[in-house]
Amino acid sequence: MKFLLAPLLLSILCLTAQVPKPMPLEKTLRESRWKKRVLLIAAPNAEQADFKTQKALLAATKEELAERDFLVLELLYDHLSADDREFLTRKMEIQSPAFSVVLIGKDGGVKEKSSRPISPAALFETVDKMPMRREEMRKK
Repeated sequence: MKFLLAPLLLSILCLTAQVPKPMPLEKTLRESRWKKRVLLIAAPNAEQADFKTQKALLAATKEELAERDFLVLELLYDHLSADDREFLTRKMEIQSPAFSVVLIGKDGGVKEKSSRPISPAALFETVDKMPMRREEMRKK
């Protein structure tokens, strides 16, 4: 009997070992600097109304987000590590479990923060006024 369980246990261990641990938020933001604009969408859980609204607003703008080099990070407090929750509170000044949207420029600076969903038009208007984005548009 124990010989039959050993391969099953080994299979389970291999499967769990292959699941990559998510990169800490602080490291993700550091590695995105000068490469991506980051939009943090923080909420208590995936069922929160403003979170669902923000996702729906952005769903139809995938091309526009890609054109502006966006990385959209959905941060659900009930899935975050203690370190990531602490980083959001300390560095981003977001009080969990409140809904929040934070636009971070390629330079790593916070460009906009809202406790309500941001329309794509307002988001793109903010980004398109930035000197780095204007330079990107000139080069295209």
